[in-house]
Amino acid sequence: MTTSASIPNSDAFQPVQTQTWVNGRHVMRCVRVIDETWDVKTFVFAAEQPLMFFFKPGQFVTLELEIEGEQVMRSYTISSSPSVPYSFSLTIKKLPGGLVSSWMHDHMQQGDELVVHGPVGRFNVIDYPSDKYLFLSGGVGVTPLMSMARWLFDTNSDANVVFAHSARTPRDIIYRRELDHMDSRVDNFTIHTVAERVEIGQTWNGYRGFLDIDKLNMICPDVLEREVFCCGPEPYMRAVRDMLKSLGFDMARYHEESFGEIPAAAEEQAIEQADVAQEEHEALEASDLHSVEFTETGKSVRIAPGETIHAAATKLGLHIPKACGMGICGTCRVKVVSGDVAMEHNGGITDDEIEAGDVLSCCSVPTGNVQIEY
Repeated sequence: MTTSASIPNSDAFQPVQTQTWVNGRHVMRCVRVIDETWDVKTFVFAAEQPLMFFFKPGQFVTLELEIEGEQVMRSYTISSSPSVPYSFSLTIKKLPGGLVSSWMHDHMQQGDELVVHGPVGRFNVIDYPSDKYLFLSGGVGVTPLMSMARWLFDTNSDANVVFAHSARTPRDIIYRRELDHMDSRVDNFTIHTVAERVEIGQTWNGYRGFLDIDKLNMICPDVLEREVFCCGPEPYMRAVRDMLKSLGFDMARYHEESFGEIPAAAEEQAIEQADVAQEEHEALEASDLHSVEFTETGKSVRIAPGETIHAAATKLGLHIPKACGMGICGTCRVKVVSGDVAMEHNGGITDDEIEAGDVLSCCSVPTGNVQIEY
């Protein structure tokens, strides 16, 4: 017999109004900070209201921070899997002289809030499905591949995964216990770790030195049959590309992602390009210039062919946020009201956004007179 005392309060069964994460600007709260190694931390974020963090494993977000009174944007790969949908994680290595990575390590604590843009990126296993994968990572470049590995493991994928990770020393191996755990639980996941050197007092039974073609053949004899995802420092990825090419690998099945702080060289290159564009501008006839009008501010400027929308905004003193300058992060997205542009991006914008008229200002060049909503 049911009594009134046994009937739960109906308020306890109110449905949760869960929303779904979409590319855009979101305020997130840090709910946990995890020490992965001596110089690497994982920051776990969630939304105040329930939010399902659906993304493609391997994609990234861009953080919007204020450091020493200046707005700073920086992109980081999501290291967690969408199979854990109510939070997402960023695993960040504290780089010497790294402005954002140092700030995150020194200041970001549980309960703190920050603004996140995203998720975006083409480097993911959803867009490149395969029965056999080879994941190659160096240092903190393991983060997007860990997201992919977690997704394949959590969803009980039948895909065969060989994961080879390179680290400086055994104490620098990120996710060591979790990777070993996945290896021990399923037959279609194998982890191999390469330590550059072994320090005094460290026990190590794995590969030593750098990943080379002999180690690669031992780790993955059927490499030519696999979809390869690679992430790490540029010298590491360059070495991997050279090894695969020497083996006759179909490079259409090779995918890579760079990571870390914005290279100073990229900023220097942008400045040099702006100087060259200004010199060309002065040598052109007025009829050769393109007009770029920003409708919300009512400002306009005439630019030379080849100059970007972002460069046009800069000339007018308009600040369009930018984190990478290479069409990767998606931070500088704006809408084209009229006119045509040529855009060469690197995954920082979705097909749906392009269809809606959005472009990335850092890598979009007007082909005539244009109006931009900004």
